[in-house]
Amino acid sequence: MEINKYSRILLKLSGEALGVDGGASIDPHRAGYISEKIREVREMGIDVAIVIGAGNIWRGRMGLNLGMDRATADYMGMLATVMNALVLMDSLERINVITRVQSAIEMRAVAEPYIRRRAIRHLEKGRVVIFGGGTGNPYFSTDTTAALRAMEIGADVLIKATKVDGVYDSDPMKNPDAVKFERLTYLDALSLRLEVMDSTAISLCMENKLPIHVINLWGENSLRDVLLGKPGGTLVSG
Repeated sequence: MEINKYSRILLKLSGEALGVDGGASIDPHRAGYISEKIREVREMGIDVAIVIGAGNIWRGRMGLNLGMDRATADYMGMLATVMNALVLMDSLERINVITRVQSAIEMRAVAEPYIRRRAIRHLEKGRVVIFGGGTGNPYFSTDTTAALRAMEIGADVLIKATKVDGVYDSDPMKNPDAVKFERLTYLDALSLRLEVMDSTAISLCMENKLPIHVINLWGENSLRDVLLGKPGGTLVSG
């Protein structure tokens, strides 16, 4: 009998995970694929919370390059994360996975306000919770949001889902000789500037001893294997 290694996870998705080829806009088929993965995790009896980025719609740095105010550009990115959260919620509920979206920026017509104790209660009832709106503050990334929310809900691990099967010493898409790390310490990730997550997020995880597991979201059984404690991806921990 297979035994789960974790009982509650925070899954960090990039906005590009929902994007069409080339990364722009929203692809409902990709949302459907991700939803099936999440349903499989729920059927394992594991609580699932999600933070999703908005790179497929808007990035704050795009606004900066156009001369926009940094805070305004960041708020636009936070609003875009709610759009992605609603797409994923719709996809999950179409396959009978009860889901709630909570936003750090209040917009009661489309999402619950973020309330920590309510989020935990949803998880205890078996619902998937998607956190939108970032932290509600400019100058913070969705990586930092993921680390913060993971600790607030008592997650056992932060799963960073990417397009590659772990962390490498250089871009494996460009360098065929790139070396993959099976394990890293938080300090390694920071000092080597490996871009696992931003430095604020890694520091938060380090201070609170929250492991980060980087996996390939598109691998057939990559998420399931990690949750069962099988080898795969890259584990960043103490």
